Amino acid sequence: MDKQNISVGLDIGTTKIVAMIGRKNEYDKVEILGLGKAKSMGVHRGVVNNITQTIQSIQQAVQEAEAAAAEKIEEVTVGIAGQHIRSLQHSDYITRPNSDIVINEDDIDRLINQVHKLVMLPGEEIIHVLPQEFKIDGQAEITEPIGMYGGRLEANFHVVVGQVSSIRNIGRCVKSSGLALEGITLEPLASANAVLSREEKEAGVALIDIGGGTTDLAVFKDGIIRHTAVIPFGGNVITEDIKEGCSIIEKQAELLKVKFGSAWPGENKDNEIVSIPGLRGREPKEITLKNLSKIIHARVVEIIEQVFVEIKNYGHEEQKKKLIGGIVLTGGGSQLKHLKQLVEYITGMDTRIGYPNEHLAGDSDEDIASPLFATAVGLVMDGLKRQERKKAEQIEEEMVVENDAEDVEEIEEPETKPEEPIKERRSFLDKLTDRVKDFLDNAE
Repeated sequence: MDKQNISVGLDIGTTKIVAMIGRKNEYDKVEILGLGKAKSMGVHRGVVNNITQTIQSIQQAVQEAEAAAAEKIEEVTVGIAGQHIRSLQHSDYITRPNSDIVINEDDIDRLINQVHKLVMLPGEEIIHVLPQEFKIDGQAEITEPIGMYGGRLEANFHVVVGQVSSIRNIGRCVKSSGLALEGITLEPLASANAVLSREEKEAGVALIDIGGGTTDLAVFKDGIIRHTAVIPFGGNVITEDIKEGCSIIEKQAELLKVKFGSAWPGENKDNEIVSIPGLRGREPKEITLKNLSKIIHARVVEIIEQVFVEIKNYGHEEQKKKLIGGIVLTGGGSQLKHLKQLVEYITGMDTRIGYPNEHLAGDSDEDIASPLFATAVGLVMDGLKRQERKKAEQIEEEMVVENDAEDVEEIEEPETKPEEPIKERRSFLDKLTDRVKDFLDNAE
């Protein structure tokens, strides 16, 4: 099988680590060849806090995926999230020395590099610089400035910041597991690619990915990402609350949540009771479902309200920034009963559960199309996209070499021009990947 067309997504989560192998089929859909998952032992709220245990979990997930796909995994695309991720809005400008020459990629590069010089808190680094819209000589709302004339080029940026040590630790775990780092992607972006349609991103939509340790938010409007946030609460906190509130062990609390949990207390009658076996030699415990859903409801409301504050920070209440597409819930936590209704009640926005089946091949396993694996599917898609880009660049380089040999400069110009901006716009995380790779190579 052609290794080139295969991509592996590695989702290092707080509750589970997922390795997913996929490739593009002839209909341009993603076909999942193998899936492996392991209990995540060394990750807390999206941040690695035990390297050895994380490596073991990664190796277990990878071996399972390799066995299912009968493929050897060498490179992986990894997602980063965690409570250390934050984002900010920033505006910057450059003055061009010659306004008679059209704006090109170098100008945009200069502007973006200027944003990278922003002073951050100690240990923090800029992960992502996403241009929102540009202004040329005061003319606003320009989405693609390349090829236009102007002296002053300014832009609004969405800047994502994270702890560089946390990112390096993830890189370290991947490398020590015997894998190469193909790429790094922000997890909210990966999940968004897997479950959102282009129309939703245009209309305006908030993606809420409720994981085990964190809840990730990504807000899109006019097809551009406008806001990201990571809230350090997820499904684990709900389990913890049930454990404390009902005085039972964690395993039982998790089972209760999954089997009988509901985010809406009014659903359960007072006389609905679940009996839980006591610890050795002790009486079984009886828990009313009404009490259970009251515990869950209190914590879920807290998580949703925090997310809603972030959506308001983006400016959702302004007419121009309204999110017509409403909210899309994904991640394992989105499977909680009646969560959709509760989110609609709190936010007043249309809500749906996001399944990553839009980009998957038609014959995909039902389990894979679960919100649980949205991030992993997104990471596989990201890896495939990265490979396509590399291929396009190679073809382009070969064409340039051929054109040089024939000395035909006219052909070379139009061939290379349109590709470049796209390439530049997507390479911030590629640069970060290279930096992490260099750091790991030199640290050995």
